[in-house]
Amino acid sequence: MKNFLSVPQGAALSIGAVLGTGVITLPALGVTVAGPASLVAWIALVLLSVPLAATFAAMGSRYPERRGVSAYVDRAFGSRAAGAVGWCFFLAVPVGAPPASLMAGAYVAEAVGGGRTTAVLTGVVLIVGVGLLNAAGLRLSGRVQLVLTAVLAGLISVAVVVAAPHGTTEHLTPFAPHGIGAIGSAAALLVWGFAGWEAIAPLAGEYRNPRRDLPRATAIALVVVGVLYLALAAATVLVLGPAAADTAAPLSALLVVGVGGPARVVTAAIAVMLTFGAMNAYFAGGSRLGAALAADRALPAALAKGSEAGGVPRRSLALVTGLALTALLANEVFSFDLTQLMLLATGCFTAVYVLGAAAAVRLLPRGSAGWWTAVLAFVSVCALLVMNGVHVLWALGAAAASLVYRAIRRDRPDVPAVPAAADQQQAEEVAPAG
Repeated sequence: MKNFLSVPQGAALSIGAVLGTGVITLPALGVTVAGPASLVAWIALVLLSVPLAATFAAMGSRYPERRGVSAYVDRAFGSRAAGAVGWCFFLAVPVGAPPASLMAGAYVAEAVGGGRTTAVLTGVVLIVGVGLLNAAGLRLSGRVQLVLTAVLAGLISVAVVVAAPHGTTEHLTPFAPHGIGAIGSAAALLVWGFAGWEAIAPLAGEYRNPRRDLPRATAIALVVVGVLYLALAAATVLVLGPAAADTAAPLSALLVVGVGGPARVVTAAIAVMLTFGAMNAYFAGGSRLGAALAADRALPAALAKGSEAGGVPRRSLALVTGLALTALLANEVFSFDLTQLMLLATGCFTAVYVLGAAAAVRLLPRGSAGWWTAVLAFVSVCALLVMNGVHVLWALGAAAASLVYRAIRRDRPDVPAVPAAADQQQAEEVAPAG
């Protein structure tokens, strides 16, 4: 007999897919970009999450497939568009790994010293370590991922509670030191913390009654994620004030304010474990996606080895790991701001949302509540894509490259890239993606 997901279990999986590494640094980066006005960006993204999550829940209820977004895009626009989604996700992984690993590195440096050198070495160790773990065919289980997410949620709650008495509304002025336009820039960056709502849809078939249970689980996840993010962002602004822009470890700083210096070691350990778990899931999903795309001849055939069930796609994994290390090296050599690579990754995530919402607009019954929700989600994520600025060229380039490569290989049969989508969703179901 099949074990169906309960509403609490489904909510926990959805929360785990969204709540992730970004939260350990994003509040401080938001203050750096927009000052206290970054709170407006946080509120806007929480509100945007409602139609976005509702859209994917509606699609999951109507089309309960494990392939998720790529399946909907394939159904609505064909295999070329589905292949573009696959390329966007595949090329988001190596540019997203350096920022994620450096976030954890900042916490380690805060705890043990060593500054930038410690942070970069931590980043290298995390990238190489995750690559070697996956090359050996090992993966952290979904349960471990959820435990790590639960620990993070608990840490956020404790940090907010112990630091709240030290907050002051004086830190709200000046409210928009970099101008109102900076709110849009902050929102484009903070998308990093909200990637993962697309993982709701593939869970639909796991519920006993998807039409009833999926919306309930989604509603719970929206409330929990929204409350945690807004509470942490508000605490960062009210307690740390302008000093938040000078720290790469806001969670640690809040705990230090509330309980003292020893909190740095605890938060550093948790940050490293959380980041390792998230990167492990994305490297596993990204490498399998690359191998599956290669098996469909949407990438060079040499990368297809290991794409079979139970196989280990070491060649694809080596490419992902190598590109991640190259991006980390480039970040140091050219002294890029941490936000630059993050914006390249969030541009890819947003592009996937644009295509997914567009597919929902086309597939859901016109004029229905679900259709109007999808229209609102589509317009909102298109605006986010524009706010991403020139960084969106990475996502557009990935999509264009997929079409060019397909045109070069136009002599092959028109095979949809759905195996890739399945591997992508397997990663997203267990990854604390945000």
